[in-house]
Order: sequence, then C-alpha cells, then structure tokens
Amino acid sequence: MLDILQYLSQMRSPHLKNQSLSCALFALALLCSTISMAESLDSNVPNAASAEQSSSIIPPAIVDTSTIEKADTPVIDSSREYVSDKFVGFASGVDAFFGSDRNYQESNKSVLQFDLTRTFDSTVSNKVVPTFRAKFHLPALQNRMQSWLKNVHLLLESNPDQNLSGTAAGNTPTTGPGRVPLLKEVATPDSYGAALRIENNDEDIWRLSADAGLKLVGADDISKWNNTSIDPFVRTRGSVKELWGPVQLQLAQSFFWFNSIGPGEGTQLDADYRVSDPLLFRSTSSATWLRDNPNFNLHQDFSLYQTLTEHSSLLYQLAANGVSRPQAQVSEYIALLLYRQRFYRDWMFYELSPQLHYPRATDYQLNTRFMVRLEILFSK
Repeated sequence: MLDILQYLSQMRSPHLKNQSLSCALFALALLCSTISMAESLDSNVPNAASAEQSSSIIPPAIVDTSTIEKADTPVIDSSREYVSDKFVGFASGVDAFFGSDRNYQESNKSVLQFDLTRTFDSTVSNKVVPTFRAKFHLPALQNRMQSWLKNVHLLLESNPDQNLSGTAAGNTPTTGPGRVPLLKEVATPDSYGAALRIENNDEDIWRLSADAGLKLVGADDISKWNNTSIDPFVRTRGSVKELWGPVQLQLAQSFFWFNSIGPGEGTQLDADYRVSDPLLFRSTSSATWLRDNPNFNLHQDFSLYQTLTEHSSLLYQLAANGVSRPQAQVSEYIALLLYRQRFYRDWMFYELSPQLHYPRATDYQLNTRFMVRLEILFSK
C-alpha cells in the first residue's frame, strides 16, 4: 500500500500535465487499499459467524415450507398410532380381564391361572375339575441370552396337549384358556407339563415364541405313580396384528409335536371391531390338524364382549364346531351367555354361564348346560 501511495505522489509532481487525472488515480488507489483491508479483516472472522450470516439470508418462504413438510408426516403417523394404540389397548384390556389365551400367550408378564370348574349337565360328570397354567418370567436367564429372542419364561400347566394356541379345542372362549374343550367331557387333568419358552419383544409387529418341555402322563393318581410316563414335546407360535380400517386383524399360526400324538398345527384368525367404549365384537375362525386325525377340526364363533363395570363383564357368543372330512359338516352348535365378576381384590373371579348345545350326535337336539367357575388370575 505504501508503494502505491509513493507512486501516486510522484504522479502529482509538477512534471504531470493532467492534474485531474492524478487526483482520480489517487482516489482509486485509496479505494482499492480500503477494499483490500476489509477483505483481510473478513478472512480472520470465525467460520461459525460466516455460516450464521449465510443462513440468515435464506428466504423465509423456503425455511417455512421445509418445516411444514417435516411436521405434517409425524402428525399423521402419531394420529394413526394413537388410534391403533387405543384400539389395541381396549382389546388387550378385554383379554386380560377374561384371562383369554391371547393374554396368556402374548403377555411378557408372569401369569398364573388356577380354575375350579363345575358343569351341570345330564350327559357329563358334575364334579369339580381343577385346571391350572403358569408362565413365570425369568429375567436373570433373559439377561444372559444374546439372541433377539430375549424374553424367557418357565411354563407349568395341566394337560399341555389340550393347551394349544390357535386350535379350536384349546382356545375357545366357551372353555377359556387351557380349559376343557367343548366337545370333550369335563375330566380331571391326567397330565402335567413343564417347559421353557423364549419369545421376542412385545413391541414387534410379529410375535414369535418357541418352547420345549416334558409332559408327565398318569400323574393324576398318586397311588399309580409307578405307571407314569414322560412325554417330550415342542411348540412354536407366530402371530401378527394389523389395523385394517376400523377392524383389527390378528393371524396366529402354531406348530407342535408331542411324542405321544405326533405333529400337528393350528391356524386362527381373529377380527376385532370396537362397537363402542363398552362393546367389542370379535369373530374367530380356527382350524386344527393332527397326524392321527384324517381331517381338520374347524371352529367358528362370533362373540360380543360388554363391559358393565370395572369389576364385571358379559360375553355373548354363537359358535359352531365341525370337521372337514369325509365331508364338511357341523358337529355342534352352541349359544351361551357368560357373566364374569371380579369379587376379591384384582385376582379372584367367578363366572356363571348358561349354555345351549345342539350336537350332531343327538340329531341336533337341545342339550342345556350351566357352568360355574372360580378362577385365580395373577398377572405381573
């Protein structure tokens, strides 16, 4: 810069004839030196400051548009998730209150159910029948597992071959979870099982589980323990839920193998529709196949759950059982009403259920039944 000033001072000497040109060149040199100083000072400013200046000149319309586009999607998703969670929460609450098989199979909590059932019917025994099943969460063992199947449970149950999820025999609301199937007489459990189950997290859309265990056959009579036998078994189950408009669909598929009866499979489809806050409609369709059975055992029911109070509910149900061979036919029609009441704390219930049965074996003649059940249900 000093060189430029010395040069311009020489240009202003008397040897120059055009004084106006000398002044103009002098002013231009000052302007150039000022710009050069400003640029050198600006280069020393931190990058964050320059970034802040750059962002400040973005047109407001662009910033607002991007913000709105990002905000719209979460609002829609959160609204759908809210409706889905409310629906699922209501249906899960109904299943938990009634102690359904879905609650037992898909809950990651510890569950204990103990039933005392008596059925008044001229064709079956009227004695009290005890049944139970328990599912104990094992967090210590769970923490040691490194696979994605991180929920570990210990299962204890009576008649494990009748407690098969997704089968018409062991999963009907008329008989309840692990209870005596409709088409079989009420009988004291003749076997008990213990198994270890692993399953994935309940946050996943797909629920997968697998268990392996041993069934103790003939343990109902203490005096005949020498004749007891051990029957190993394995069971797997997978289910998926999807909200389809106002209807929630759940498809469950199970495969099992018992050393005594061989392999089998069960498929079940539930369709839930929330009629109103106290009413839930459910359609259940299921089919079961066993190796020793040449046909499929079919089941269809239509159920309406009505919440009366915090401690009582009603179940209205129409059901049909059938077989696929030698030709598809209905083996029994059932109509029933079930009243369930919590009467002691949160874990003791009683049920009253008048039932109308129309079995094919009696040419669909009416057979009335009345069932009374006392149940202890823990879930934690």
